[in-house]
Amino acid sequence: MPDNALREIEEMPDLGIVMPDGCRLSARVWRPVDAGDDPVPVILEYLPYRKRDGTCARDALTHPYFARRGYACLRVDMRGNGDSDGLMADEYTQQELDDAVEVIRWVAAQPWCNGSVGMMGISWGGFNALQVAAMQPEALKAIVTLCSTVDRFADDIHYKGGCLLNENLGWGATMWSYSSRAPDPALRDNWRALWIMRLENEPFLPAVWLRHQRRDAYWRHGSVCEDFSLLKAKVLAVGGWGDAYKNAVPQLVENVPGAKGIVGPWVHKYPHFAAPEPRIGFLQEALRWWDRWLKGNATGVEADPDYRVYLMDGVRPAAWYTERPGRWIAERGGATAHLPVETWHLTDKGLRSEPGALDATVDSPQHCGMAAGEYCAIWLGPEMPGDQRGDDALSACFDSPPLERDTAIVGAPRLKLRLSADQRQAQIAVRLNHVHPDGASTRITYGVLNLSHRDGPSAPSPLVPGEGVEVEVSLDHIAYRVPQGHRLRVAISTSYWPLLWPAAQSAVVSLTGGDLALPVRNTGERDEWVFPPPDADLPWETETLREGGHVRRQETDLRTGLVSLVIEDDFGKLRDSAHGLVHGSVGRERWTIHPDDPLSARGWCHWTDELERDDIRLRTETRCEMWADADTFHLTATIEAYENGTRVHHREVHEEIPRDHI
Repeated sequence: MPDNALREIEEMPDLGIVMPDGCRLSARVWRPVDAGDDPVPVILEYLPYRKRDGTCARDALTHPYFARRGYACLRVDMRGNGDSDGLMADEYTQQELDDAVEVIRWVAAQPWCNGSVGMMGISWGGFNALQVAAMQPEALKAIVTLCSTVDRFADDIHYKGGCLLNENLGWGATMWSYSSRAPDPALRDNWRALWIMRLENEPFLPAVWLRHQRRDAYWRHGSVCEDFSLLKAKVLAVGGWGDAYKNAVPQLVENVPGAKGIVGPWVHKYPHFAAPEPRIGFLQEALRWWDRWLKGNATGVEADPDYRVYLMDGVRPAAWYTERPGRWIAERGGATAHLPVETWHLTDKGLRSEPGALDATVDSPQHCGMAAGEYCAIWLGPEMPGDQRGDDALSACFDSPPLERDTAIVGAPRLKLRLSADQRQAQIAVRLNHVHPDGASTRITYGVLNLSHRDGPSAPSPLVPGEGVEVEVSLDHIAYRVPQGHRLRVAISTSYWPLLWPAAQSAVVSLTGGDLALPVRNTGERDEWVFPPPDADLPWETETLREGGHVRRQETDLRTGLVSLVIEDDFGKLRDSAHGLVHGSVGRERWTIHPDDPLSARGWCHWTDELERDDIRLRTETRCEMWADADTFHLTATIEAYENGTRVHHREVHEEIPRDHI
C-alpha cells in the first residue's frame, strides 16, 4: 500500500497488557485493520490522566490521525489510574518507568507491530518519554516530548530557583482529585474494589514532594540533564512561550545530538489546537518525525533547523490572548547559546548601557506578585500575566532609555547582582518587562532565587545578615521583540505571591551592583520557516450536561487586610456520545496573605469529581490546605467518596514538615 494512502482503522477500548508482577494495564488502541498482514510501528502515550474520560478530546484529534497513516497508537493508563489495576505511589517512580519499558517490549513483539516504537506525550507524558528514552529500551527509536523538563527540581511544578512554588500544593491537589476516581464500570467488573483500594492507598503528593526541599537523589532520579548522553532515541522537543516549561527545548537542542526543537506562543497544549494562535500543523511535523525514524522514510527532518521558535511581537499586557502577532525564526546550529549578548547595568539612574553606581533597597509587601498569572497556564481561562504596573509599584524598578531600535530578545537573560540582606533567609523575584509609552507594563520573562540556594540547590546555606554576596538569577527562555521607542524594565521584589511561598521573615535586600546579560538576535519582518496549517482527525463527540467556565479574581478584606486570589475552574459535565460515560469536575483554589505578614500565607484547594454510568453515580470531594510557622509547614487533606449519594469512604491526612532553608 502506498505510504500516502489512508488506511481503514479499528479501535480497541481496553487492550490488557500484563506486567511481570501480574498488574494489568489498560490500553486504548487505534490501528489499521490490516496491521496483522502489514505490521506497523507503534506510538505510545503513557499517562495517569484517564483515557476513558480525561484525555479524550485531544486523543480523538491526534491518535486516529496517525493510525490512518500507518501506525498503531496506544494510549495507556499507568497503574493505579483510569482503567488500569494497581496503585500509583508517586510521579516518575522507577515502577512507572519499568512498566513503560515492559509495555514497549510487549508491543514490539506483537505480530501487528513492525518492531519499532515511538513515545509521545505532553507534560507528564513528555517527562516520562524522556525518562524512558534514557533507559534505552531496544525498540524505542524516537520520541516527541512536549511541555516537559530535563530537571525535575529546578524546572517543574515543585521548586524554582530553590523557591517553593505554590503549584506544589495546587497540582498536588489536582492529582489528589484525579487519582481518586473509579475505573469505568463498563470496562472493569471489579471496578468498585479497585476504586476503594485507590481511595485507601492514594498518596497525598504535596507532602511527599515537600519532604525534599533541596536537590537530592529524589530529584536527580528522572532528571535527564544528569546525563544527556543516555538519550539515544531521536528527540523532537516542543514547547510554548505561554507555558511553564520554556527551558527544556533549548536545553535538549544544545545537549542531545540530532535533537530538534519547536517553540510557539502557546500555553500548555498540543500545538494543533493550542492557544494563543498561530497554531501549526503539529501532526504533520510529528508524522515526518515518525516516518523517518520508525519507518525509515526519507522525510528530510535531519535537514530541518535545529531550533524553530516563534518571535512574539511586543503587545499590550493581558490576562489572556487569542493570538500573538510575530514571526517564525530558525536557528540551524544549536538553539541560543551562540547568539550575541548585550550587557545592561543596574544603576541609580536606571537600566543603562554604561556602568554606574547603585545603592537601592528592595522591601516588597507580601502580596507583590498578584499579576504573575498562573505558573502553568493550561485551562484556557484568564491565567496569563496581566499588566505589571501594580507589582512594579511594589518592586525596585530599573528602566532603560527608549530603545533606539527594535530589540529581539531570544534566549535566557541572566542577571548578576551584588547584594546583602538583613535576614538569614530571603528570596528575590526578577521580572524583565516591556514598558509601553503610556506606562503599561508587559512581562517578557522572569526568574526567581532563594538566596540560600545562591551556591547551588543541593547544599543550601543561610545568608549572613549584612554580608555582601554575588548571585546570578537565570530568567526563563523567551523570544520577544520590543519595539523601538519602548523601554525595558528590570523589576526586583522580595516576594512573589501567590506564585512562591514566602520566606518566614520579611527581608530587606540591599543592592550594590547588577548586570543584565540580554541575548539578542537580528531578525527581519518575514518568517524564516513556514509550517503547514493545523490538521486533525474528527473531534470527540459529546453531549454537554453542564457548561463550564473559569473565574480568577482578587479580593481584599478591608477589615483584616488579607489579600486573596480566588480561582474557580468549572470544567463542565459531559456525556460521551459513543459509550455513554458521564463525567464532570470543578476545581477551586484560594491563596491568601497579609501584606505585612509572611506567616499569614495560606493555600486552600477543593475539587469535586463526578462519574456516572447507567444507574451508578459516583462523586469524590477532595480538599487540602497548607500554612506555615517560622519552622514548620502544616498540611491537611481530606478525601470523601460517595456512591449513589451515600458516603463510602472518608480519610484525613495531617502532615508537619520542617522548613529547610525555605
